[in-house]
Order: sequence, then structure tokens, then C-alpha cells
Amino acid sequence: MSAIQKAYSAALLYALITGFALMIVKIALTFATPLDTLAHRFTLSFIAASILILFKKEKVMIKWKDVLAMLPLALLFPTSFFGFQAFGLAYTSSSEAGIIQATVPVFTLLLAAYFLNETSTKLQKAAIILSVAGVAYLFIMKGLDVTSDSLKGAVFILFTALSNAMYNVLARKAMKQYSVFELTYIMIFVGFLSFNSAALIMHQQANTLHTFLMPLTQIDFLLAVAYLGILSSLATALLSNYALATIQASQMSVFTNLATLISIAAGVAILHEQLHYFHIIGAITIILGVIGTTYKGKETDVITTHTISKEK
Repeated sequence: MSAIQKAYSAALLYALITGFALMIVKIALTFATPLDTLAHRFTLSFIAASILILFKKEKVMIKWKDVLAMLPLALLFPTSFFGFQAFGLAYTSSSEAGIIQATVPVFTLLLAAYFLNETSTKLQKAAIILSVAGVAYLFIMKGLDVTSDSLKGAVFILFTALSNAMYNVLARKAMKQYSVFELTYIMIFVGFLSFNSAALIMHQQANTLHTFLMPLTQIDFLLAVAYLGILSSLATALLSNYALATIQASQMSVFTNLATLISIAAGVAILHEQLHYFHIIGAITIILGVIGTTYKGKETDVITTHTISKEK
């Protein structure tokens, strides 16, 4: 296989793993609370990342000052990103979450323009409006009752997309100082500490510490968090960065859109989630907007959702 073929193969595998991740989270949430699921997910992810260090030829030197320096970034990813995602999926379907998360490139472009002074073409501006219209359409069709669990879940997923976009923009500077693996390891370590600490404090206050490890006795839950921690957190970071070393970020974004379609299809086919006509209209509108937003013309250099990726 040529270098380009290998890159596209990596991007395709990345899309497949990411596309099924939202459905796997929904399965895990049938056995444990969102916070416990996050704690166990990042425990396995941290263990896997630590084992990788032992087999790496290059020596990895990470000090506490590096962790503290990256703490503000880590509050966006993985803490805010996966926190909002897990709680959002407790209230909404994985199909709908996939549709809303497709707006990440749009938010990335807007934030990059504000923080990094990056310009955009007229096509990209029109595409942003189209994607925003798609999201607004979904919210309107779901009803604007703020007490609705479904609407609450959609808002959480929207915050997930914002967290991801903010991380993508701010991580550019960090990539100049740290390698991809070092940055990923710090993010996973902070997620491991944050989610386990929060879960243990919650159980301590509720006098339910004895239930914290109980989900791990269920094989379905164990397989789910293993998928999320090892494949969806570690493997996707390696695959996306491997692909981006050869193909353009705008080309990689096409596979991000493919992951969205896989999320929708998996939710409907495997979890038997309902897909209404307005979901289809909203999805088409958002995805068309995302494709237009991430189109790289001569006038701009666009940062896409997974230029600096870690999960999904």
C-alpha cells in the first residue's frame, strides 16, 4: 500500500471506531451512571496508555509542571467534552447526538477566526449559517420546553461540540511544545483523576461506595468501557494523527462526517432508536453545512474537528 492508501485506511478505521462510540456509551449507561462510566472508561484508558509507554522506543518525560500547564486545556478535553457527552446521552439518542456533534467543524472555524484571526471564504460563511439552521431546526422540531429531558440532552451534546472545538483551537499552541503522545497522555491522566475523584466523592456522600465497582462485574459493561477507553480514546488519536501526516485536514473532515452517518445508522439498526423525518432533514442540512465549512479554498486554512484529535 502507498502512503496515501495507508492514510485513507487509517482515516476510515478512525471513522468506524468513532461512529460506533456514541452507541457504545448508550449501552454502558444501562449499567452505570454517566460519572461512573467515565471513571471506569478513563481508568482503562490510562492503564492502556501507561502500558504503551513501556513499549515506546523514545523516552517519554512528563513532569507535574507539564500536567499543571496543560490543566486548563484538559478541562476542555477530556473533562468537559466527555462529561457533557455522557450526561447528554443519558437523555437523548446516539443518533441525534451524532447529528449535533457534526457541528464541531463549524464551531472550530468560528473560534479560530476569533482567537487565531483566521479568515474564511464566502462559501464557508454560508455553510456556517446552513449548519446553524440545521441545529436550530432540530431544536424547534423537538419543542422548546426547557424541562424536556430530550431537549436537555441535546443542549448537553451541543456543549460537547463547543468543548471539542475550543480544544482544537487552543491545542495548536500546545502541539508546539509537546508531542502527540505526550499531550494525549496528559489529557487521559487528567481525565482519570477528575472523573474518578468526582465519582468517589459522589458515592461517599451517598454512602454507596460499595456499588462503584459493581458494573465491572458485568461482561457487557466491561467490554463497552474497554472499547471506549482503549479504542475510542487512544486508538482514534493515533489513527487520526497518522492520517493527517499525509492527507489534508479538510480531507480528514470528510471521514468525520462519515462517523456521524455511522452513529446515526448504528443507533437505528442496533439500538432500534427512532429516526423521524426532521432528524433526516436536520442531518442533511448540518452535514452539507459542515462539508462547505471544512472546504479548503485558496483564501483560508481551516482547522477541522480532528486536526488535533484525541477520542471520540
